[in-house]
Amino acid sequence: MLTASTSIAVRFASIRTWLSWQQKLCWQVRDLVHAADADVTETIKRTKLPYFTLDGNICALLGAKDHVNIFIYDPIAPDPEGIINQGRGNSTARAIQVHESEPINKRALLKLFKAVIANNRACGWRRLQRGWSRV
Repeated sequence: MLTASTSIAVRFASIRTWLSWQQKLCWQVRDLVHAADADVTETIKRTKLPYFTLDGNICALLGAKDHVNIFIYDPIAPDPEGIINQGRGNSTARAIQVHESEPINKRALLKLFKAVIANNRACGWRRLQRGWSRV
């Protein structure tokens, strides 16, 4: 069985093809997702994309030519610091596009991950949006 520390390196082999700064960003995002909740799991979806899940999708990573996309799979989780810069009007996901010279706002991203996880645990953003709850 793979341990949490080695599982992403083995399963997320495609990350090794990314530029070094993109790989570093990936590990930072991974650390933040796990800091949001220790029960987060890591998986591959859509052939090679790294996903982080807990009672639903939290986020996925995609290394592009000159940036990394952090896809946030919850269009209703609050973003009071405005770190989401792509897909604000999207009905299922938004994204944070990060270029090489741009730092990530770790505090804001951690809060965002916690909000997505809370929505997932409550019943999922789709049901929350319709006013449904598990109570």
